[in-house]
Amino acid sequence: MTVELNHTIVPARDPQASAQFLAEILGLSVDPPVAHFTPVTLANQVSLDYDQLDDFEPHHYAFMLGDQEFDAALARIQHGGITHYGDPACQEIGQIYHSQHTKGRRGTYFRDPDGHLMELLTRGGTGS
Repeated sequence: MTVELNHTIVPARDPQASAQFLAEILGLSVDPPVAHFTPVTLANQVSLDYDQLDDFEPHHYAFMLGDQEFDAALARIQHGGITHYGDPACQEIGQIYHSQHTKGRRGTYFRDPDGHLMELLTRGGTGS
């Protein structure tokens, strides 16, 4: 059997609202609750299981998207007035990055309602 990531728990002050926020940006839907978790399942069947917690450190979550899905997600971010950045330090406001190591890779960062740093990136090709 191969080893695969099945799910990860995402702490959130309001799990339903945070799950809905991410699902809308990614063009996904929020799954029915599982116990006290609010899951969002990705195309590779890994789920982000949002769980209510009041005190936590923000985490980083990165999502690989196809070029068309990236463009659509970026449009939803911009249309929603969500600040996005071209760098993980959140200094390059309103930018996307272009990888120097992976030809064609683009990406951007944004914060979710709980302060988690979300990254959207495309696969791109191999570097030259």
